[in-house]
Amino acid sequence: MKKVAVILSGCGVYDGAEIHEAVLCLLHLARQGARYQCFAPDKPQRQVINHITGEEEQSSSRNVLAEAARIARGDIKPLTELQAADFDALLLPGGFGVAKNLCDFAVQGANTQLDAEVLAVCKAFAAARKPAGYCCISPVLIPRVYPAGVKGTIGTEAAVAEAFTAMGGEHIGCAVTDVVEDSRYQVISTPAYMLAKTITEADTGIGKLVKRLLEM
Repeated sequence: MKKVAVILSGCGVYDGAEIHEAVLCLLHLARQGARYQCFAPDKPQRQVINHITGEEEQSSSRNVLAEAARIARGDIKPLTELQAADFDALLLPGGFGVAKNLCDFAVQGANTQLDAEVLAVCKAFAAARKPAGYCCISPVLIPRVYPAGVKGTIGTEAAVAEAFTAMGGEHIGCAVTDVVEDSRYQVISTPAYMLAKTITEADTGIGKLVKRLLEM
């Protein structure tokens, strides 16, 4: 039975992990007979967003691990406990928490730096040539993890695609229902809610990504 590590970035599309994407990732893993363990950085969120108004709650503070635990139904571990040797593959759902809590892309764009723990874990999977899947906005991490020229997709959003290229990656335009795979580095990505208008559109691409991830 394949075992997959899933990194969450909080809870909620605007300041954490995209909940639909995260749940779809876990559902497809389980349906295809894989085991998974969720992880998240144990640190404060960069922002707390009111998901009704879209406005920042300046006086609020939340912890990425504690928020991600809501999605994982409490079965989650600090990212410091994630050892690549214990897993067959890595999977990262999207959500703005990736760009705010796993790295600083939301602020720095192409000059983004990854959280040190996130970078260490992702590089460990890459060094071991273990497959990794990145959904939605999380592919912006790929050029910081893999060598120059690595292929990935965030769909067709021009500004983010340009940043991906500026960071050293090769961005491949992609439909919401499809995936982009770089077999040299065992890394695969799908646009998900970077393009999806409905949960069913996101589901199709994520389903393909998880299926291929487990085959790799």
